[in-house]
Amino acid sequence: MKPTSRTVRIAVTASRTGTDHPHPHHPREYEVLARAEIAEVLALWPRHAAHDDFECMCHGDGGLSLYEAGGERIGSAAPTGPLQTLFDPFSPDGIPARHRARWAAAAPEGLREFARSLAAGEEEPPPPHGVPPRVVFGWLGAVREEPRDAALLLAERAPGLLLAGRPTEELAWAVRETDRTGLAGAVRFFASEEFTTRHPKRRRVPDTARDLLLRYARSHRPEDLPVLERRLLRTPEDRVRRS
Repeated sequence: MKPTSRTVRIAVTASRTGTDHPHPHHPREYEVLARAEIAEVLALWPRHAAHDDFECMCHGDGGLSLYEAGGERIGSAAPTGPLQTLFDPFSPDGIPARHRARWAAAAPEGLREFARSLAAGEEEPPPPHGVPPRVVFGWLGAVREEPRDAALLLAERAPGLLLAGRPTEELAWAVRETDRTGLAGAVRFFASEEFTTRHPKRRRVPDTARDLLLRYARSHRPEDLPVLERRLLRTPEDRVRRS
């Protein structure tokens, strides 16, 4: 059995794949887990110069590393030629573009055009109109932290771009109105740098929304609880009103 035939995961270090024109939202590291994509990579995998049936087993600083089910690294290589093109972030047929396209297609209605613009490499496309923050919270809450594919950075960053400029009062209403998935996204946003670096006056959250965020974090995202307890400041009273 060839070593590569045991491959179940490919770890990619994007800074070592030789791309001259980096995609603004391309992660430094990501993974390939789909069987069809793994097979596509292995079909192009460089063979040892002296032995045609011996796969590259070096453990150097190549941009691609193959792993078996037990977690052992079984091969590493710096992509060149067709393999390099396959991992070019801007290649329309490349693996990163496919990952981003799948992510954009799964965006909620009203956010897909924004997602497609980001996926295509636009740094900060115009935000969509008429999409309430609760929908954006749901978009962020639906992000799975695994698998870590080439769209993960976009999936985490894109909702934050839309929420960062929203007033805290508006975000507090969205916390009240959102569903369970949206509450997961709200906790992630309120614990993120986009919110925690706001001026203290802009971190005052009414008790109703604050309690919802802390209760969810305590039960489902305990790693976010300490920063929420420190950075979510109380308002003198729950003054949030619908406009």
